[in-house]
Amino acid sequence: MTLHPQARAFLDQVEEAGLPPLNELSPDQARAQAALVNEYIGAGPEVAEVVDFTIPTSAGEIAARRYVPADPPATIVWLHGGGWVICDLDSHDAMCRLLTESSGCRVVALDYRRAPEHPFPAPLEDCWDALRWIAEKHSDQPLILGGDSAGGNLAAVCAIRARDRGGPEVAQQVLVYPVTDHDLSRPSCAQYGSGPDTFLTTAEMAWFWNHYFPDPTERGNPEVSPLRESDLSGLPPAILLTAEYDPLRDEGLEYADRLRDAGVSVTHHHYDDMIHAFFSLVNLLERGNEAVAQVGSEIRAVVARSETPV
Repeated sequence: MTLHPQARAFLDQVEEAGLPPLNELSPDQARAQAALVNEYIGAGPEVAEVVDFTIPTSAGEIAARRYVPADPPATIVWLHGGGWVICDLDSHDAMCRLLTESSGCRVVALDYRRAPEHPFPAPLEDCWDALRWIAEKHSDQPLILGGDSAGGNLAAVCAIRARDRGGPEVAQQVLVYPVTDHDLSRPSCAQYGSGPDTFLTTAEMAWFWNHYFPDPTERGNPEVSPLRESDLSGLPPAILLTAEYDPLRDEGLEYADRLRDAGVSVTHHHYDDMIHAFFSLVNLLERGNEAVAQVGSEIRAVVARSETPV
């Protein structure tokens, strides 16, 4: 399918702005440039309660933002994307508000430490410690773990850790165009890793990897590339989203297949007219709003089933 007109208009606007690619910037410059998109995304829906707070971790406190609707039946922990380097609570605020509204659940977004100041395993350890803390605080309700892009990488790895380390119990994992492998030679990288139809380039992805995990010879570690995990059985059911015009498309599709082959229930949605990052570009891209609403609806159904007596 051809690129959605709104995605085409967005990419044209980015091109006309003449902004340099992220891989030509310092991390601080890249963060400032990425933050410009926040103004175009605008505000998300009103939520009954939105609170900024901190969560204790083994390395100190990290910032978090809690979105609480009336009578939430479950908690979603959301790990934002941005290549482990850029983006933050504000970049994903509108998306988290929409997810809260559509799922009816409490959403806790984490502001984990970012590379290169804090390379692997710091972001992962922050997310893992925070996940366990949140699970303890809301032990009487289902826990859903989700993330987009690099956040999807962190969510996938934390789900594997939860399986291997005796909890916390995760009712559902939500992986939105997740980074699952360090190999950038897949066909989707060649198709959509550069040129006018992509938002994320392979050069930028390599830049992200170099900041997060500088030693390329060790990136096969399953805690870095979860697609390399030998056993994916026993993991939580997954909702997994991929986009056609995305260099990460193929590794997301492979992860969905690996999960299915391991006996994990997978609900896969492929957006064949969308670019990377569309899920967080709500308001700008109608398909982003639709995708968040779809995921929220499916989470709502999962939670409802968990509340139904056997």
